[in-house]
Amino acid sequence: MDRLRQRADFLAVANGARVNSPAFVLQSRRRDDFGPIRIGFTVTKKNGNAPERNRIRRRLRELVKRLDPVSLQPHHDYVLVGRRDALSRDFTTMLDDLRIAFTKPARHTHRGRGPKPAPATSRKPD
Repeated sequence: MDRLRQRADFLAVANGARVNSPAFVLQSRRRDDFGPIRIGFTVTKKNGNAPERNRIRRRLRELVKRLDPVSLQPHHDYVLVGRRDALSRDFTTMLDDLRIAFTKPARHTHRGRGPKPAPATSRKPD
């Protein structure tokens, strides 16, 4: 497993699917190449000062280390976006949340330029 480090890679994953949890958001994107699974970590400034953000990031990295690699899909990039609750949430609960996040069907969001897809309506045409 490799780490994401380039900003362009983080932005590409941000346009992919996401799963929300109280302590983090898991973003994922399938790649077309056959490289290893890559994972990145990010914590925004609204989550606290630098020591608090670093502590959140360390907790997220430890979660991924303790996660079974079989649960990760091959040829995917993942980004864990830390939230403030990661400071006070029980570590075993966060680990369970991460395992569940990898098994949940991801919610796709439309981001970017261009028209949004038309919503499905049940109204019959006249």
